[in-house]
Amino acid sequence: MEELQEALREKGVTVSTHPQKGRCIFTTRDFSPGEVIISQEPYVSVPTKTQTGSSAKCEWCFTSTNVKKCSACQVVYYCGATCQKSDWKLHRFECQSLLKLERDRIKSLAPTIRLMVKLYLRRKLQSENNIPTTAMDNYALVELLVSRILVYIYIYHLSIELIKLYCFDLNVFTFEDISDIDEKQLVLYAQMANLVNLILQWTDINIKEIAENFSKFACNAHTICDSELKPLGTGLYPVISIINHCCLPNSVLVFEGRMAVVRAVHHIKKGTEVLISYIETAGSTITRQKALKEQYFFSCTCPRCIKLGQIDDIQESAILEGYSCKDSRCKGFLLRDSEDKGFICQQCGLLREKEEVMNLAGEIKSMSERASLSSSSGHKKDAIVMYKSIEELELRLYHAFSINLMRTRETLLKMFMELQDWKEALVYCRLTIPVYERVYQGFHPLLGLQYYTCGKLEWLLGESEEAFKSLSKAMDILRITHGTTTPFMKELSFELEEARAELSYKLSRKEDDEGFQG
Repeated sequence: MEELQEALREKGVTVSTHPQKGRCIFTTRDFSPGEVIISQEPYVSVPTKTQTGSSAKCEWCFTSTNVKKCSACQVVYYCGATCQKSDWKLHRFECQSLLKLERDRIKSLAPTIRLMVKLYLRRKLQSENNIPTTAMDNYALVELLVSRILVYIYIYHLSIELIKLYCFDLNVFTFEDISDIDEKQLVLYAQMANLVNLILQWTDINIKEIAENFSKFACNAHTICDSELKPLGTGLYPVISIINHCCLPNSVLVFEGRMAVVRAVHHIKKGTEVLISYIETAGSTITRQKALKEQYFFSCTCPRCIKLGQIDDIQESAILEGYSCKDSRCKGFLLRDSEDKGFICQQCGLLREKEEVMNLAGEIKSMSERASLSSSSGHKKDAIVMYKSIEELELRLYHAFSINLMRTRETLLKMFMELQDWKEALVYCRLTIPVYERVYQGFHPLLGLQYYTCGKLEWLLGESEEAFKSLSKAMDILRITHGTTTPFMKELSFELEEARAELSYKLSRKEDDEGFQG
């Protein structure tokens, strides 16, 4: 721990212990917006599982360009000799282990299983000094990670004849809080632990420890994303995992390749706790609390969450997740009436009957299921028609700033982008912006990226002035959250300069034309 503290002191942070929160990271100096607070390479990582080679990712750098399968295991891909060499010390042993499995089982191997296999292989290699350890890269940091569920598994019986299913007595599981996990999760952890055991085939392996590490993954593993926040894989970052959650964070976590980077999004004074958001923060306090409880097993007491039940919080929840007034001209929000007959507008007093609301909600749910099925079946144009019908129904049911309405418009935006219908895509991108500005306030990467999408579409459609405005807004946010040196940010900077130059040219031409006419 002292080695870690020394390494962190050089970065301007330290680890402290809080009676309620456990370990926390605090600053030992001031940080400015956009400044890197801490960064870490993963202890282990795996790309997301793909169905086809065309969308496979390199095991080391996560690129999808020019990747080829490992000729031996046929599971792992590399983009070239450099990445393969970088990963070889670890993959050499994983490859040997995978070859012991039946081909059908290898094909269905989940990334989480591979992540655990790599965890144990890396620990073994480090213990044998085949892979060096550092203060921020050693298995001792993994051991310190919080596992809310203390799993003690004793295998009752292992039936080789049952494919992927293992027989055992569930009564031997012991938990801190049995209400935090259901029987299905018990079964899943046991199956996963046994599959790791089957792959490694070590005589001294600890099944109980593997199962507990799976519970640590659930709370501590991070989804690795590209610069546009599209998922690439999963990684375990033991030091980054010390950072606690806040629904109004002072920092943001992004990834540069596989490296996790935490940047300040506000001025952070010396002695302040570093906080990031673990979850999607667009939503009511109740929705956020539910997500945190289900995934991370704690209740948030941040400045946003302590307002639960207060007038401002009730109003915001009703706007984001509630219904619109029956009078389309009214912009009020609705609350349930005391007699449970319906919902009363808090601005004009009109009652919206419960039956009408439930009927519309049922119609939206039914059509959403059909639209999702149509989209997944490849019938994009049919799905678009249905999603537009859903949008019309949601406009009748929900408030203009509804999260549900925003999600439907995001779906339509994505589908129009896939069809390269830039004009329709821009319409829906612009419709989402006001809601994004409300739910992703300040320097939030999602708001910056939405401005970026809007700017690119405007640029494609020849709207130079609007493109310059949108790209400028994107740059103002993303230079804080993403820095300025990554390829993505360099591309944004180039596009912004192109938009600036074209706008300047058009304005000068306009002045020349006006002068000529005069």
